[in-house]
Amino acid sequence: MISITMKRVKVDFSERMALHEQVAAEIRRAIAEGEAEPGERLPSARDLAAVLGVNSNTVLRAVRILREEGLLEFRRGRGITVSGTPERGAVVAMARELVAYARRFGYRPEELARIIRALP
Repeated sequence: MISITMKRVKVDFSERMALHEQVAAEIRRAIAEGEAEPGERLPSARDLAAVLGVNSNTVLRAVRILREEGLLEFRRGRGITVSGTPERGAVVAMARELVAYARRFGYRPEELARIIRALP
């Protein structure tokens, strides 16, 4: 069964944005608008893929991105649950950008962490 939250998730096959990015964006929107709150369990990737008319690998790719952002958590036997807030996702995304920027200038993550800890 698909929760009321996930019924609003839609993809547009004519859109230039990749399908997995559309799915990730829609789930982010649901979290940002409070439709999916921390602790709430999401439908399985297979169920969500069936409703959206996409391959389950597309949905899995989207939820992996959201897991990396700290928005979703995978637990054996519990499925996919919302674990973060939009604010946490935004901070994680910005931190990734900062790490990538620092790497371009030769800084390792440990060095970057020292710099951050030294900030007032």
